[in-house]
Amino acid sequence: MKITFYGAAGEVTGSQHLLETDSLRILLDCGLFQGRRAEAHAKNSHFRCQPKSLDGVILSHAHIDHCGNLPGLFREGYRGPIFCTPATADLAAVMLKDSLHIQLEDARYLNMHRSPGTPNIEPLYGEPEVQGAIKLLETLDYADWHELSPDLRIRFSEAGHILGSSITELEVKDQGEVRRVVFTGDLGRRGLPLLRDPQPVGGCDVLITESTYGGAVHAPADHLKDRLLAIIQRANESEGKVIIPAFSLGRTQQVIYFLRELSRAGRLPRIPVFVDSPLANRVTEIYERHHELLDADALRVLRSDRDLFDFPLLTYIQSQQESMQLNRRGGAFVVVSASGMCESGRVRHHLKHAVEDPRNTIVLIGFQAEHTLGRRIAERQPVITILNRTYHLRARVEQLDGLSAHADAEDFKWYFSQMSAESHIGRAFLVHGERAGAQSLAQILHDLCDEDPVIPAANQSFDV
Repeated sequence: MKITFYGAAGEVTGSQHLLETDSLRILLDCGLFQGRRAEAHAKNSHFRCQPKSLDGVILSHAHIDHCGNLPGLFREGYRGPIFCTPATADLAAVMLKDSLHIQLEDARYLNMHRSPGTPNIEPLYGEPEVQGAIKLLETLDYADWHELSPDLRIRFSEAGHILGSSITELEVKDQGEVRRVVFTGDLGRRGLPLLRDPQPVGGCDVLITESTYGGAVHAPADHLKDRLLAIIQRANESEGKVIIPAFSLGRTQQVIYFLRELSRAGRLPRIPVFVDSPLANRVTEIYERHHELLDADALRVLRSDRDLFDFPLLTYIQSQQESMQLNRRGGAFVVVSASGMCESGRVRHHLKHAVEDPRNTIVLIGFQAEHTLGRRIAERQPVITILNRTYHLRARVEQLDGLSAHADAEDFKWYFSQMSAESHIGRAFLVHGERAGAQSLAQILHDLCDEDPVIPAANQSFDV
């Protein structure tokens, strides 16, 4: 069996891993690279996995860095099944449509403002490719083993990262021998609100795991809620804006749930809160359709209140005109807007109107990949570029990494100790992390694996 790491190898975005045997070619995830525009476009435009000859795709969850290039795969001739959980299928459909919309809007804006003689910017794919990829989604329920061919069966377990996210167990027959592979996708945290905790699975011959926060320990959720409250109270006193770049899928719902709890407890100041992401609004509706995937605390709340994502002074923004009006609004308010790494969507327009005023605060609540606007803000670079214009960063910058839904070092230690105790972990490959995080996770895994953990480079292959 051979595994080749075509994306999220040595970096956090663009998840794409190819598993090959003498009878099967299976792709694990097909996500978009994010970062420098020209570099990301080049990576996203070309496939090394030979899409037409793939037998299947397994999608761990619906974040765009894991599903966002499925239409590109369709464009290159792939017509096989894309296996995922029902909630992931629902979410991936809206995420892919939104990805196309953002690409079209970005291309329109950037082409209007491009320098003479520079080439026209085109989206990576169009509506036919998006619709084609959505039609290939095939849903499989959690917990049950599914025989996909005489040589492959898989089982999805709760990953606890976002709604519908899954840890995939694969039993692969290769040259008469059955090999067990576990792919974590993005592993979630224990004890966060809304979602169930990650479900431990048994040991394996091959482990492919994310490593985003392999060297970090997140603060407890209640501490983060208190920090968020303090930021909003300070903004209320100074009449400043609070801009929260948040992924429409997962983080936005978590932030709104926190603010709802603060509001119901009478602790939140009377300050308007706006969710400015049509995608987040559609995603929230899907969360409300999948109550069976929520944790015990959320289900307890639902017994007395059917709306987990609403409270006084909260407004969901729909139109572009309403979004633009926010940038002319005075006084203190909070805007939660996509995207989480500030690379696309409406949040960039809110940032360009906010970054030069020291009364304002930018709250970063997730991992900021290299070469993204979010990383440059996190590094407090004094001059940043937003939509091809430069701005001085004078606003306050607060980082609440603990709001991330990625496992931290303690979660990894707990999870893989459970896995190795039940059986063994043969060979581990650490992906979806920058080098420091991956190296820290390698130290955690060192005594739990039969062999030294491996941090693959992009396009590197291994016989296992």
